[in-house]
Amino acid sequence: MENTPASRRLIAVKVGSNVLTRTDGSLDITRMSSLVDQIAELRQSGIRIILISSGAVASGRSELKLPAGRSMDCVDERQLYSAVGQAKLINRYYELFREYGIPVGQILTTKESFSTRRHYLTQRNSIAVMLDNGVLPIVNENDTVSVTELMFTDNDELSGMIACMMEASTLIILSNVDGIYDGPPASPGSSVIRVVEPERDLSACIRAEKSNFGRGGMMTKCHIARKVAGEGVEVIIANGKRERILCDLIHRPENLVFTRFLPRSGASSDMKQWLPHSISFAKGQLELSHQAAQELAGETARSLYPAAVTRVIGTFERDDIVRLITPDGQDIGVGRISFDSRETRRMLSGQDQQPLIHYDHLYLD
Repeated sequence: MENTPASRRLIAVKVGSNVLTRTDGSLDITRMSSLVDQIAELRQSGIRIILISSGAVASGRSELKLPAGRSMDCVDERQLYSAVGQAKLINRYYELFREYGIPVGQILTTKESFSTRRHYLTQRNSIAVMLDNGVLPIVNENDTVSVTELMFTDNDELSGMIACMMEASTLIILSNVDGIYDGPPASPGSSVIRVVEPERDLSACIRAEKSNFGRGGMMTKCHIARKVAGEGVEVIIANGKRERILCDLIHRPENLVFTRFLPRSGASSDMKQWLPHSISFAKGQLELSHQAAQELAGETARSLYPAAVTRVIGTFERDDIVRLITPDGQDIGVGRISFDSRETRRMLSGQDQQPLIHYDHLYLD
């Protein structure tokens, strides 16, 4: 763990469904209470914490106990269970944290809340206000109103987006395993990979299986962890069912087995932290020549000028997110464009050489 003074540290903690629920899907109150105890202890030492908590859908499923044979499609089920389970989950957190005099605030978000700069900043400010006033933010996806194509992969993805948005020093992902193994976890010859450097390829080590109650698996966790570490945030994957796991990760990490993704040095600008989350909402495309694409991806930061663009595809407004592609259709990044599609087309045929996308508003894959 990094050596930032406790009074300046902000940690995002993601707790998975398999940590918070028993095998029958009901909430494990003992486990929740233990995590609350640890968060309260860490806050007492001056560490600020954002909690990203799964468990609403699993909790709702166990609460309703629908008759066998009851037919609903998967979206209807998720919306129903989430609506019931989220109320139960946040109420339990409220009661547990109240014993320590810690007020909690609920943030229910959707992927669309990251789509525009205005929504992104509004969401960030909401969490910042809570932190500044001693309120513990508890974040979860709003499954009740989310639709399939706009849902997060799972709360691992959401936790990564929150950690980057709030410029957390560390994201701790609590799962039901000790970390990422270099082989099948059940195999006697497998061991946990302790440290993952930015350039290390883990594709041969990751299984594609998903967890019992969550939507994700270790492959998702690895992908998110690498992406978040690339934004300068340390990521730790650890076993949330181990006693005092949070406090030990902070104060006695040498006694634990877990996987740590080393953060890339050098912080990204606030704009560049937002851009990767807005890719799903791109409104159009700019086709660049191969030479222009290579120059844009060089070591020197460059803005995108009309001379580099060979074609404008689709319709978009000023400040919309657009995709950048090569002539053969390969995605190379996204950017927030300074002109609408009609004005951009006009600029391609004229002598106007104002930048279409400033380098601070570019994100390259």
